[in-house]
Amino acid sequence: MPENYLIFLQIILFMFITPGAPRVLIMSQSLNYGFGKSLWTAFGDISANSLQMVLVLFGLAALLKLFPDIVIYFKWSGIAYLLYIAYGYIKSKSNINISNEIKPKSISTLYIDGFLIAFLSPKATVFFATVFPTFLVAGPNYYEHFFILLITYISLDFLTLAIYSGIARVIADKLKANLSLINYISAGALVIIAIIIAVKV
Repeated sequence: MPENYLIFLQIILFMFITPGAPRVLIMSQSLNYGFGKSLWTAFGDISANSLQMVLVLFGLAALLKLFPDIVIYFKWSGIAYLLYIAYGYIKSKSNINISNEIKPKSISTLYIDGFLIAFLSPKATVFFATVFPTFLVAGPNYYEHFFILLITYISLDFLTLAIYSGIARVIADKLKANLSLINYISAGALVIIAIIIAVKV
């Protein structure tokens, strides 16, 4: 097993339990498009994280040392995309339908939403560039350890995203009497996350 594997588990579980942009996004997608379709947002998220972990193997940390300002560009690109999605929710407030009969967003669009929010997250970029490599020790089992960490991360990430999505569906069922409120909640939550990222990250 990788060195300090249990510490790695504790760190990522804390990250996943804490609501962030990907969790708020998938809850919003679940509220608007249903649990099943929202899982494509989760697939996009873990695809982005997998790519980030692979980039670690090719020197992402070294790249950030050469170009430290790149995190800032990721941060504001992510904020802009969150606000773009929030605007879309508000604009389409009159077209909400919780049932699965109408599919206002394609699977590919939901996937891209999840991918971009995760890939442009400054918190994720810093984690994979600085914290993640400390759990990879050079040796004969280097790639095996990398694979174990990758599978652990994306499995728990997907599971917690699915839980957040499921919670959102319970909320949606209680809001069926006032469907327009769902998009306002979704947009408001995404705007709040964008503000938090802008101020704190």
